Amino acid sequence: MAAEVDGPLKRVLVPILLPERCYDQLFIQWDLLHIPCLKILLSKGLGLGIVSGSLLVKLPQVFKILGAKSAEGLSLQSVLLELVALTGTMVYSITNNFPFSSWGEALFLMFQTITICFLVLHYSGQTVKGVAFLVSYALILLVLLSPLTPLAVVTLLQASNVPAVVVGRLLQAATNYHNGHTGQLSAITVFLLFGGSLARIFTSIQETGDPLMAGTFVVSSLCNGLITAQLLYYWNAKPPHKQKKEQ
Repeated sequence: MAAEVDGPLKRVLVPILLPERCYDQLFIQWDLLHIPCLKILLSKGLGLGIVSGSLLVKLPQVFKILGAKSAEGLSLQSVLLELVALTGTMVYSITNNFPFSSWGEALFLMFQTITICFLVLHYSGQTVKGVAFLVSYALILLVLLSPLTPLAVVTLLQASNVPAVVVGRLLQAATNYHNGHTGQLSAITVFLLFGGSLARIFTSIQETGDPLMAGTFVVSSLCNGLITAQLLYYWNAKPPHKQKKEQ
């Protein structure tokens, strides 16, 4: 009977969540307090949870822009710098053969961020420029993922993530402060990004052991925390044109 249960359970957990040695340690020897294997299980679970959640993280932001037919309150420069950071993480991780669970959300967030970039340009009357941007980005990404790009360039791109994240978030924070509100910024997206970046500090240390990846997520968490704090501070603030309509 135990063997019958063991088979399906093992197929689910190995190798997606656990290496076979840890499966044996936890479920054959019943050493449920084996810390190294519990860390792996937690890290893999968090990583896959973040990747799965990333499919929807920015959709509230996209829908909010589409619903309002406006990207008011969003800094295009901030969104572009976030795209640079996501691209750097994705290319660096693929080049170094890191587990998909340690970086997969960058792929899905990249597609959603590109969409937001296009919408910001579209609703500012620059649709042609938005289309040109999409084509240009696709070509750049192909080059970065090709053997033509030296590893040193890929590493430099990942290293540039820290200043890109900091500057991008500060630009958004400055836009919020200048406007006195957060405009079409989605609370759900902001909260999910903040929580995801915090969890990624642990998973990047556990799964990659790469200090550059871990450092990027530490900085990202601090910056996302700033935007989250602003969102809470300006929670009841409304754009001036909405205030006039209500008067």
